[in-house]
Amino acid sequence: MARATETYRCAECGWHSAKWVGRCGGCSGWSTVAAVTAAAGTLRRTGGRVVPRSTVRQISEVSALSAQSTPSGVPELDRVLGGGLVAGAVVLLAGEPGVGKSTLLLEVASQLARTGADVLYVTGEESTAQVRLRAERVDAVVPHLYLAAETDLGAIIAHVEEVNPALLIVDSVQTIATADADGSAGGVTQVREVSAGLTRLAKDRGMTTVLVGHVTKDGTVAGPRMLEHLVDVVLQFEGERGGRLRMVRGVKNRYGPADEVACFELTDDGIVGLADPSGLFLSRVPVPVPGQSVTVTMEGRRALVVELQALVGVSPLPSPRRTTSGLESARVSLILAVLERRAGIRLYDRDVYTSTVGGVRLTDPAADLALALAVASAGSDEPLPADLIALGELGLTGEVRPVRGMASRLAEAARLGFRRALVPPGVGVEPPAGMVLREVSNLPMAWSAATAGSAPIPLRSLHPVS
Repeated sequence: MARATETYRCAECGWHSAKWVGRCGGCSGWSTVAAVTAAAGTLRRTGGRVVPRSTVRQISEVSALSAQSTPSGVPELDRVLGGGLVAGAVVLLAGEPGVGKSTLLLEVASQLARTGADVLYVTGEESTAQVRLRAERVDAVVPHLYLAAETDLGAIIAHVEEVNPALLIVDSVQTIATADADGSAGGVTQVREVSAGLTRLAKDRGMTTVLVGHVTKDGTVAGPRMLEHLVDVVLQFEGERGGRLRMVRGVKNRYGPADEVACFELTDDGIVGLADPSGLFLSRVPVPVPGQSVTVTMEGRRALVVELQALVGVSPLPSPRRTTSGLESARVSLILAVLERRAGIRLYDRDVYTSTVGGVRLTDPAADLALALAVASAGSDEPLPADLIALGELGLTGEVRPVRGMASRLAEAARLGFRRALVPPGVGVEPPAGMVLREVSNLPMAWSAATAGSAPIPLRSLHPVS
């Protein structure tokens, strides 16, 4: 028997060391190096000639049929996957607990099973009875859908050989363990070996495999970093637990675009795809209210109309509050600094609250101008026109910069009934029918154009900086 040797490996980058260290020598991460035990014989290269598993062919002779996708029955998910499920592909779906990952995968499994394809759903966190109850609630009790509650990789392989499914769903990979690796389920070594074993199984059998993964406190995929390199597709499931909106964002995709986003609505009866989700991000109040502005963000290749809201008030505290919801706090602080310095608006002793409607998370710099106008509107108690949108990135000098996808943004806004748009100078696109574009080069000019010159900056309710 080969003598076992112990080495140390970084969970983030895979860097090796002969002894334990507190800081990784590869990625400089702290407390990421853990012990890995392996047989000494497996570390040495074997002699002799290696027989290739495949033949060398010219690229023109290689068939691309095996990489073609099959619709999953959930159009919104097919959008992110690049058309559907690919035979032999391994998909990693990561998200916070309770966000709806299992519900979405049950919907996919039931839709594919209705076509006559065998689907195997393996759960390591629940019993088969619990999964059956959820399936009844979402109408997923259909033939050709098989359930198994297993936490051992060998047992899962045995079930695959028995059922021979077209789709295998493992919920979740952190609960599965193998006897060929040390450590408990969910550890770095176990997750790596289980993922590698399931990937080999999927490639050998041409079976689409979906792995559910946990996330850490900062929202990244839990486990070793090489887990994301092993799989073909990485999807991030996002959404507030108290809200109904869910988004599946493509992070990596070997078979399609990696910047697509799918929108879903989580209901009591399951999860429903939203082909037109823009209405979720608008409040639709009958009378314009100060502090409201509308912009158009690009989520992947999809244009979404989003409403921003702001509230400004005198602060009784030495350090005024800066509260954000759905927006990056650093970006909001930058916009407030530009408003105070370049537009003469006094904000250093004011509480400022900013938020998006519908629970959407907004990181697009094209929303800078709309956010600045919302804060200015809230501070001056001057509502913006209901049919106005604002597009543009703000620089530190107060200038309005161009953004990408202007034609798609304007077309989506015009479709929803917006008739005026504030845009950066030199956009170079024709306005949609019925929409009037107003080019603005800086923030004061944008405010004057938005209010038809009725309340020029500095605003009457916010004193200029002395």
